[in-house]
Amino acid sequence: MRTISVGLITLAIVGCGSKYNQFSDDIVERNTHWTTPQPRSGELTEQEMDMARIAWKYFENNYQESTGLVNAVNNYPSVTWWDAASYLAGMTSAYELGIIEKEEFDKRLVRFLTTLNTLDLFKGELPNKAYNTQTAAKVDYGNQPGEIGYSALDLGRLMIWLYIIKHKYPEFATSIDSVLLRWNYCNVVDENGTMFGALLEPGKEVQYLQEGRLGYEEYAAKGFELWGFDTTQAAMAEPYATINLFGYDVPYDTRDPRKLKAHSYVVTESYVLDGIEMGWDLVEDRSSHDNNYSHEWIAEFALQIYRVQEERYKQTGIITARTEHQLAGAPYFVYDTIYTDGFAWNTISEVGEYLPQYSAVAIKGAMGMWALWDTPYTDLLFDHVSTAYDREKGFYEGIFENGTGLINTFTSNNNGITLEILLYKKQGKLLTYKDDLAPSLWEKALESPFGYEGQCLPRKKIVPVE
Repeated sequence: MRTISVGLITLAIVGCGSKYNQFSDDIVERNTHWTTPQPRSGELTEQEMDMARIAWKYFENNYQESTGLVNAVNNYPSVTWWDAASYLAGMTSAYELGIIEKEEFDKRLVRFLTTLNTLDLFKGELPNKAYNTQTAAKVDYGNQPGEIGYSALDLGRLMIWLYIIKHKYPEFATSIDSVLLRWNYCNVVDENGTMFGALLEPGKEVQYLQEGRLGYEEYAAKGFELWGFDTTQAAMAEPYATINLFGYDVPYDTRDPRKLKAHSYVVTESYVLDGIEMGWDLVEDRSSHDNNYSHEWIAEFALQIYRVQEERYKQTGIITARTEHQLAGAPYFVYDTIYTDGFAWNTISEVGEYLPQYSAVAIKGAMGMWALWDTPYTDLLFDHVSTAYDREKGFYEGIFENGTGLINTFTSNNNGITLEILLYKKQGKLLTYKDDLAPSLWEKALESPFGYEGQCLPRKKIVPVE
């Protein structure tokens, strides 16, 4: 998943435990059959609109006119596609909320899509993990020229937002489709619906590794599924188990990080994004926003993850909203988890170093829970983070749990997600459909047996006329 480092930019129900056969059995007393809080909805207050304008300030400051890209971290000219998708989310939200005019939205989107349509791809397949925002050149995580592979998770998030924009503003459909028709998908999704990222290390051949863990994997899989790809394996919850924390069965991925070169993080972000953008619905569910979540287990897992953080506060007094976040200095990026590597409330670097001093209330995590669950606890979260900003730079990344103040850095991901959360309060789930449109360039390509050979597009089956 997205990681940049500045110096290196390194880089979310009603439930009953008995419904799933993998719940832990170590603690008998469990919190079950709780009510599901309603999401917040309605017009934004004056304070909330002010917050949206402040979040947008980040994108005004970090926009690169030469490419249409936005820095992932304040004043550092590098970006990943996860962060770029957060810019698209922020830009769309800014327009829908009336912060920018259509003229500015169009200008920014045209420039962004132009770059995406001319981008030098990794091995001619898919966008490299990172690019210089001033030149659109492929770079490593130190922003030095070179190829390092691609991330299926990052691309999945980008595909979600390109799909949302395509349906909100069909006048851009051809430009968006042209982007995706440049890509080669043969190595990113296999015949079983498993997603693979590409890793290129100095002196080694390209490695194609299964990518994604519980929460993130299913979220990114929806990005590919929206465009017609079969992501059956990636979209499954299994393999998972649960750990009982404060009476709640918290789901976690059971794959061994020692074998797969990836830790299994339980954090808030992916579940929040699935709720905000897709309403915890299945991809084939084209209904408008409602509180009947057709992707039932995702909605239930999200609620478990919300409730356990609320309960931690009730029992310890520690305000809790945990997810991955940037830092102002080394190691620049941490996974601030509910559970990982066998330990609850574990904050670690990408290499697994234990760093409890960097545990924080993440702005995007707190705001996401505030929007999705209307409760006294999320009111408290909102009060805690709603003024954690610099009016000229945007929202800070978070507030340290240990009382040592704000995380003094600003990012595209945090400010973009904050904006889309506020838009969600006003509009409900952000993915909407227009069904009265002519078939797009992408849809025509999937239907045709000619052209795009060797790119492994998800071809539609032609039903013969009898």
